[in-house]
Amino acid sequence: MKMPPAIDAAFFAPCGMNCMVCYKHCYVKKPCVGCLPGDDGKPGHCRKCKIKDCIREKGLTYCFECSSFPCKLIENLEKSYNQCYGASLMQSSIFVKEHGLAAFMEQQLETYTCPNCGGVISLHDAECSECQTKAK
Repeated sequence: MKMPPAIDAAFFAPCGMNCMVCYKHCYVKKPCVGCLPGDDGKPGHCRKCKIKDCIREKGLTYCFECSSFPCKLIENLEKSYNQCYGASLMQSSIFVKEHGLAAFMEQQLETYTCPNCGGVISLHDAECSECQTKAK
C-alpha cells in the first residue's frame, strides 16, 4: 500500500493511534477504514476495543476530551506501546489536543512514508508495506 498524499482524519483512533500505520492496515488486501467509521476489515481486538466503547458511551470522539484522561485503559495501552514499539499514544493525543489533528497527520505522513518507495512504514514492525525495508 502506498502512502496517500494526505492521511484521512478518520484514521486517528480515540486512543491516539494513527490506524494508517497499523501493521494490520498495511498488510491486508482489504484494509480497515479506521477506528471510528466502522468495523469493516478490522482485526478482532479492534472490534472488541474497550476504549472505543468507552468514548462512545461518553459521547466523545477522542480520549483526550475526557476529564478522566489518562484513565487506566489508556495507561495500560500506553505502557504496552512504550515497551513494544517505543511509541507514546498519550503524547500523540496531547499533540492533537494542542496543535490539531491536521498538524499531527502531516507529521505522521512525514514520519511513516518510506523514503525508498513511498509505501507505509508500520509503527508496529518498522517495515515498509511495499518494499519491506526496515526503518532505522
